[in-house]
Parts: sequence; C-alpha cells; structure tokens
Amino acid sequence: MKKFLAILLPILTISVFSYAQDEVDSLTQTTKDTTYWSKEFSAGLNFNQAAFSSNWSAGGVNSVALGSIVAGKANYAKERWTWDNEMELLYGIVKNEGEESRKSNDRIFLDSKVGYKLSKNWGTYFSANFLTQFADGYDYDEDPRTLISGFMSPGYLTTSLGIEYKPNDEFNLRIGPFSPRWTFVTDESISDNVEDNYGVPIGQTVRTEWLALQIFAQWDKDIAENFNIKTRYQMYANYETFSFKNIDHRLDVTLTAKITEIISVTFTSINLYDIDQDSDIQYSQGLSLGLLYKVSNKK
Repeated sequence: MKKFLAILLPILTISVFSYAQDEVDSLTQTTKDTTYWSKEFSAGLNFNQAAFSSNWSAGGVNSVALGSIVAGKANYAKERWTWDNEMELLYGIVKNEGEESRKSNDRIFLDSKVGYKLSKNWGTYFSANFLTQFADGYDYDEDPRTLISGFMSPGYLTTSLGIEYKPNDEFNLRIGPFSPRWTFVTDESISDNVEDNYGVPIGQTVRTEWLALQIFAQWDKDIAENFNIKTRYQMYANYETFSFKNIDHRLDVTLTAKITEIISVTFTSINLYDIDQDSDIQYSQGLSLGLLYKVSNKK
C-alpha cells in the first residue's frame, strides 16, 4: 500500500500541471491541440510581523508569521468525457517571542475525477482524492510538547464511484454510494498521544473502509471582479457503523480579495467533525495580506 501511495501522490500532482503549456510533438514538430483544456495556477506568499518596545504600556508579544498557498487546476472536456484535476497546498508558520515556532496552516489536497455526461447537467464519475499534511503537529498544552500528527499520520485516500450534478463551471456535486477509503497513520508512536489513533487499529498503519457513501460539493465563484469565494464540502458515512454521530463532515472556505494585480487579502477556514479525531467540532481560520500570482487560460 505504501508503494501504491508513493506512486499515486506524484501522479495526481503531475496531472494538474501536465497540460500547463502546449506540448511540441517531437516527430511532427507541430503543436498539439490543447483547446479542450482549461488551466489555472496560483501561488501566494504572505508575511506578518509585530514588534513592541519593552515599556509598551498596552502590552504585546513580538511575533513573525509566514504563510504560503499553491493551487492549480487542469480540466479536460471533450464531447461527453471530462477529466478534472485539482491541487491545493497550504503551509504557514508563526513564531512568538519566547516560544517555539508553530504551524498556523498545513494542508495537502489532491483530487482527480473522470466523468461521463449523461445529460446537460448530470453524469457518472470515478474519482480519487488524497488529504494529509506536510509537517508534524504537536499539542503545546503538554510540557514537554507531544506529537499528535504528521505527514501521512493521518492521511486519507478516498475513491468514489457515483453520479455528478454539474450545472456550470462554478459548482459541482458528487454523490458516491460506493466510496472506499483508506486511513493511514504511518507513525505508530502517534497512538501514544492520540487515544483513538484516528480510527486506525493500534499496531496497524492502515484502516480500510470498503462500504461507504461520500458526498462532495464544490463552489468556486468570482463574486466580483476582484473577489473570489471557494468552498468545498465533504461528507463521509460508513454503512457498517452508520449513525448520525459517526458521519464525517468537513467544510473548507477560502475568500480572496485582490487589492492590486499581485497584492491580495486571503481568508482561509477549515471546519471539521470526525469522531475518530474528536467528539467536538474542530475549526481553524487564518487572515493574511500578501502577494498572490495567478494565471489562467479561461476566457
């Protein structure tokens, strides 16, 4: 399984950018037709800093924060067939005076879907998406800090077969009644600090759920010329343990407002309910001002 994942991860990543530019056929020396592809790539970097004199009466902590985002899409559509690929990478770090540096954001998301249109708005699909993080995560309430997560700890690989509703390029809804999922915790020491071990049996590194339902909805809309909203909702329900409290929910929201061509304000939010991680709702959010570079062949 590790070898399979090691192959899958670069394949999904490469697929997003494999058609980022026209290719030249080495035999005919002609440019291949890429008119069926719509492509988009963006990269952002933000930096925040705060400093106070030792006698600053209002109080405060000197701090430095750095955040980054890289995202890309490559979507193919010809006649009834479609192939949509997406990548989203986020990472941020903050350093407060007198404390160790800590993560403020950390996400790896890859998604690839092959679809076949049955009508104007409906079709069938098969998809695979992968979710994990770059770096180790710690519980800083403990002294010393304790390791609670890391790359592929947890990691989620979900495949899905079902029907899709896609009325336009901005919104799509997938309903996959057959959606096997693999949950990975490759670092076995995680279970020492995380009692439920993200649902993976203690002593094992993979949990497989064959019979499950996945609902995946995504909305990516330019509300105004300089303002974009992007939301992604994922629901996952295992038929074998089906109950309201055992249904996983995740909502990701990204709002981007462009101030100039390269300067923008970005708000990110992750809202999660997964009883294998915690019995309460988890959330994180970040607001940043920084540079954002974006290119697209959309007309």
